[in-house]
Amino acid sequence: MTSEVETVQDSRAEKPRRKSRGIKLFIRDILLIFLAALLISFLIKTFFIRSFYIPSGSMMDTLQINDRIIVNLMSPGLVPLKNGDVVVFKDPGGWLTATPPQPKGNAFVSGFNDVLAFVGLSAPDSNDHLVKRIIGLPGDHVKCCNAFGQLIVNGVPLDEPYIKLPPGVTKDAPEDFDVTVPKGKLWVMGDNRYNSDDSAMHHVQDPSIQYVPISDVVGRAVVISWPISRWAVLDDYPVVFRDVDKSK
Repeated sequence: MTSEVETVQDSRAEKPRRKSRGIKLFIRDILLIFLAALLISFLIKTFFIRSFYIPSGSMMDTLQINDRIIVNLMSPGLVPLKNGDVVVFKDPGGWLTATPPQPKGNAFVSGFNDVLAFVGLSAPDSNDHLVKRIIGLPGDHVKCCNAFGQLIVNGVPLDEPYIKLPPGVTKDAPEDFDVTVPKGKLWVMGDNRYNSDDSAMHHVQDPSIQYVPISDVVGRAVVISWPISRWAVLDDYPVVFRDVDKSK
């Protein structure tokens, strides 16, 4: 009889222990899944894609201020760059005006933003980068402009439907230029041609920094991800540049 009572008591005591162990295992599994998700997100951000936001209007109307874009980090490393690609690149030197650091806010907000940046969903360094469209690749002859106000690449006039010009203006760039892009460099321009800190502007102000080294390119912008109302795949307009390679 005593043995049966002890067995029942042991069985009752075992249930809380099993329940406690089950909760601990559940919490452990949740933590492992969370850590695995963070690791995978970090690896994706490091090697494949990441997010940036648009801090200026130089790419309007293609990109609006505060748009979020997804950038393919495999280009130019694994995927070659093309004329017409929209690319994100580090300041090649003297293109950006120094801005004071933004306040981090309280510790919780700061920590949350750090986590988002770690997994690639936030881009606190967007102000240290620029976004432009590639007009000239290494070896391309880029000129402004023909009698119709069009840019000419390798003798081919470009009909650019993506550019924004001031009312009444028909010339596709504010300044004349005639350049051949050096090896390892890019000639880039904003779609908002008369309000863009780009190769054309620096050609006039300081030709020593008019080109962007390919090594400074972070990646190719592929998608507008936010706001949802503006979700779109970014076009590289192959029809605009289809005859440029043939003319080399």
